[in-house]
Amino acid sequence: MEEEDAAADPYLPYDGGGDTIPLQEIPRRGSNYAMSNGGGAASSTTHLLDFLEEPIPGVGTYDDFHTIDWVREKCKDRERHRKINSKKKESAWEFTKSLYDAWSGWLVVTLTGLASGALAGLIDIAADWMNDLKEGVCLSAMWFNHEQCCWTSNETTFAERDKCPQWKSWAELILGQAEGPGSYIMNYFMYIYWALSFAFLAVCLVKVFAPYACGSGIPEIKTILSGFIIRGYLGKWTLMIKTITLVLAVASGLSLGKEGPLVHVACCCGNIFSYLFPKYSKNEAKKREVLSAASAAGVSVAFGAPIGGVLFSLEEVSYYFPLKTLWRSFFAALVAAFVLRSINPFGNSRLVLFYVEYHTPWYLFELIPFILLGVFGGLWGAFFIRANIAWCRRRKSTRFGKYPVLEVILVAAITAVVAFPNPYTRQNTSELIKELFTDCGPLESSQLCQYRSQMNGSTAYTDNPNQPAEPGVYSAMWQLCLALIFKIIMTIFTFGLKVPSGLFIPSMAIGAIAGRIVGIAMEQLAYYHHDWFLFKEWCEVGADCITPGLYAMVGAAACLGGVTRMTVSLVVIVFELTGGLEYIVPLMAAVMTSKWVGDAFGREGIYEAHIRLNGYPFLDAKEEFTHTTLARDVMRPRNSDPPLAVLTQDDLTVEELQAVINETSYNGFPVIVSKESQRLVGFALRRDITIAIENARRKQEGIMLNSRVYFTQHAPTLPADSPRPLKLRSILDMSPFTVTDHTPMEIVVDIFRKLGLRQCLVTHNGRLLGIITKKDILRHMAQMADQDPESIMFN
Repeated sequence: MEEEDAAADPYLPYDGGGDTIPLQEIPRRGSNYAMSNGGGAASSTTHLLDFLEEPIPGVGTYDDFHTIDWVREKCKDRERHRKINSKKKESAWEFTKSLYDAWSGWLVVTLTGLASGALAGLIDIAADWMNDLKEGVCLSAMWFNHEQCCWTSNETTFAERDKCPQWKSWAELILGQAEGPGSYIMNYFMYIYWALSFAFLAVCLVKVFAPYACGSGIPEIKTILSGFIIRGYLGKWTLMIKTITLVLAVASGLSLGKEGPLVHVACCCGNIFSYLFPKYSKNEAKKREVLSAASAAGVSVAFGAPIGGVLFSLEEVSYYFPLKTLWRSFFAALVAAFVLRSINPFGNSRLVLFYVEYHTPWYLFELIPFILLGVFGGLWGAFFIRANIAWCRRRKSTRFGKYPVLEVILVAAITAVVAFPNPYTRQNTSELIKELFTDCGPLESSQLCQYRSQMNGSTAYTDNPNQPAEPGVYSAMWQLCLALIFKIIMTIFTFGLKVPSGLFIPSMAIGAIAGRIVGIAMEQLAYYHHDWFLFKEWCEVGADCITPGLYAMVGAAACLGGVTRMTVSLVVIVFELTGGLEYIVPLMAAVMTSKWVGDAFGREGIYEAHIRLNGYPFLDAKEEFTHTTLARDVMRPRNSDPPLAVLTQDDLTVEELQAVINETSYNGFPVIVSKESQRLVGFALRRDITIAIENARRKQEGIMLNSRVYFTQHAPTLPADSPRPLKLRSILDMSPFTVTDHTPMEIVVDIFRKLGLRQCLVTHNGRLLGIITKKDILRHMAQMADQDPESIMFN
């Protein structure tokens, strides 16, 4: 009596794991035949091998917006494996096939890694070029961005390394002047024009060609990896449109990143390549192993962090992560990182844009500001999750959500108008983070590095930043404070727009700005108050004690941790991203603090919050079930419900069976001995019954409306003039999962999580009482948390 999704086809797939129901073969199967749902019964071999012979379209697959049966899929894979192993000694061809089957896993993750690395390199190069297009164009070579355009120029000076005759701003091209109010207004206008053009093109492509290409994609990938089916979410159209619109969205200057969507892009590659290998294309559980490896490759190329990618897949997105998936994820991340390094999109011969080298150690006292940055990260995370979810809920429930193009244009216009006057918000967010992470040295021309040299009082870029700050540093601090407020507000409204939008980079930017402000404040404190006991021990006058860039790095990790609630994988990603291996302890302290502070306001991260908002049937393994309810409190039917819809094992006719199917919308029916005894025999799925009846009518003569249907091994005794009976034992799941009515819900929830069940039958002394489905559990958990139980259902 598993209830169907409102938006879905009411049929669920056949539970035997095969691809056909050859009903004409049923009578000669003999008494050794029994059905298995992964219980490990030896007799399941006959059944599965019978069913794998002639596939009938539609059987053994799943409908859209349904959950897969993990137990059945694993059983199906074991049978396939046994079959291949039993045949491999028969001939050289069979042996080759078995080798191909064994290697197909490594082959599919290699292809996924290659495609992910290539696409990430392409996206990085295209986004950089289009981002610079908002400010000007390279006359000597149109396809060069600003930095590449000035590489070959001999006219650049150290102070003005970004100015070269080959690069022209739009004001120079249109008005013929580089300075003055007219040129500023022209550049301002062109900046807004390009930002709106890119945003408009991105949202139109998403709306028309691939609605699933919007957002970050990580909440949906988590749900898909838990066993939910969303057809087309990882398809070729989604991949193509997401790749193009991701470049446009990043270039439009919206407060978003490309890191989350790159995980979606990598998973699309994994899904598409898995169709080349029957081992993965015909088994949904095996396909999810490939998707776990693909998500690791996605993070690997997004941050240039292969080990962080594997840990991200393990900690954040994967539901089922066996050891061989860990090795394959590691290999996919390695291949993807290698391809990206070969493409060298940043032109610095490194995997990452943010590579930094700090030359000073950190001191124990500095843990206090690091922990304070952790507190800020946790507070920002909690605030962001609440504000963003409230806005997304409002978007869903009001008319505003019906105009996604208008919303994107409005947000892009506000972002462009406010961002242009401030150099820190005008530039690409990744470039901003790089500047904030970078330590001040003799090669830095940033405003953040204007210190007065103690030798003659003139402004110089010295090796020693522990000196009094110039007015340039103070004006930079004001601009950073304004940039921080701007980023906080715009990120809340941008995440959830109908364009590809990642959250990693905006969160890191917010943390890096806050961290750099704290770092400069600490540095000036150490300079003016070096005789304080805090600084006296370890900071000599004129020595290089405090590194503001390190504070920016710690702040970035803390804010990202506050929003996503990642811990281990985040620390590894950040130290791979920056190369700052000796700063692991400050990073760990800040990330753990941000998680604790964030958890004090609510335990779920932004991805779990969006899963709940969208009503996906996701049982989070991290969430504890602490209530003392029993199975009988949750099962259906309840007191007010109609009785449980059941089938009897040998006294229904085809007409009566069809009437039960037509009058109900349940996805399956328990089969019992008789209405009087209520003893449980098994569980039959609606889809299987329908297909079996149609098949029998087409291929067996004498099946009529008054034909008797039986689920037993032997036909019941019938009068001589009765029409031919219909045997449906082959589609009966003889080992459905059952619990007693006194089983604590704690254990039931654990069974559902760990075995990936869709339904579980409730018995009392062997008599059938009711049924618990995954949705009943989700409703019950929502009720216990004082939420509307119906609001969590997928729509």
